[in-house]
Amino acid sequence: MLLFINQHYYPDVASTGQHLTDLAEYLAARGAEVRVVTGRAHYVDGHLEAPARETRGGVQIRRFRTTTFGRGSRIGRIADYATFYLKAFAALLTSRRGEVTVVFLTTPPLLAVMGWLMRVRYGIWSMDLHPDAEIAAGMVRPSSLVGRVLIWLDEHAFRRAAFVVDLGPYMKRRIVAKGVEPTRTHTIPVWGHAESIRGRPLRAELGLEGRFVVMYSGNAGLVHDFGAILAAMRLLRDEPRIYFLFAGGGPRRTEIEAFAQEARLTNFSYRPYFAREELGDALAVGDAHLISLGAPFVGVSVPGKLYGIMAAGRPALFVGPAACETADTIREADCGLVIDPASGSAPEKIAEALRALCADPTSALEMGSRGRETFLRQYAPETNCEAFRQVLSRV
Repeated sequence: MLLFINQHYYPDVASTGQHLTDLAEYLAARGAEVRVVTGRAHYVDGHLEAPARETRGGVQIRRFRTTTFGRGSRIGRIADYATFYLKAFAALLTSRRGEVTVVFLTTPPLLAVMGWLMRVRYGIWSMDLHPDAEIAAGMVRPSSLVGRVLIWLDEHAFRRAAFVVDLGPYMKRRIVAKGVEPTRTHTIPVWGHAESIRGRPLRAELGLEGRFVVMYSGNAGLVHDFGAILAAMRLLRDEPRIYFLFAGGGPRRTEIEAFAQEARLTNFSYRPYFAREELGDALAVGDAHLISLGAPFVGVSVPGKLYGIMAAGRPALFVGPAACETADTIREADCGLVIDPASGSAPEKIAEALRALCADPTSALEMGSRGRETFLRQYAPETNCEAFRQVLSRV
């Protein structure tokens, strides 16, 4: 039996929950006995309307009630994490130890520590690295007592895992540096959905007909660097044909909205997350899509939104380090542009790139087409879910 443990699962909007849902149902459809332990707190905030127990797509789901402070405050998030740890720990205690392989995701952070402490057979699906992210964000000093304890726990949990699935070569290097044998690491990118190109007139519903829509979709988190993007938006504020549509949430949303108000942007709006069943239509609204990553977070986080953008057949404009998984994929697929803020004049380069794409929609469509072709070859759900199944069968 396979037991997946992650704070988010269907019908939550969190990326980790969506990808886990795809994988769990794929494995169940191929004969595996699959169970999921998850929470009933919504990724953004509040209680998730879903039953405590159900079987969906052949997967047995157990959702625990935890605190529901959401992502609005650090203390609230820690409380949500702590209550989920306790419920997940209790679920492991009552599982059939010898017959179960546990797969821990990385929400909440250091979730796999309980597998090491309880000596179960487990693997790690590393969607992000912790406490690497907190250290890179300046929230934890590695030399502090708290930092040293977290690093020690994290390294022991990774070294004890039977296997670790990473999202790319830069993340793999960080995992190997924790003391994990390279032979126990497996690179499997996350994925998007090929049905992301559809004809529903969502653009008209949003009042965006006749605009060149530059979209940012998903979490605006601490790992993302919006400085150059916001400065470019200021440069383009008097060009009404170019419209910035942000969709989602996260800790940086308030900052972005405050900037837009201060800069008096009239070609900007921020709306909540689209439901998963709407996401295909939503991504097709954008004529170009923004992705960002702060330099300290290379290998710590890999923005999964790129694969949905490629599936939608839209060009990606990545603002972040030139050497990272996202930049490498865009260059290899020739499906967009990479602008590294470290190279200087990033706001001007972003504004110039968007003006050029707006003036030459054929070029934008060609980039998007190349991205979709690459997606269908390498990043479709079936391709990477099968790669994950092969890893499980080997270990």
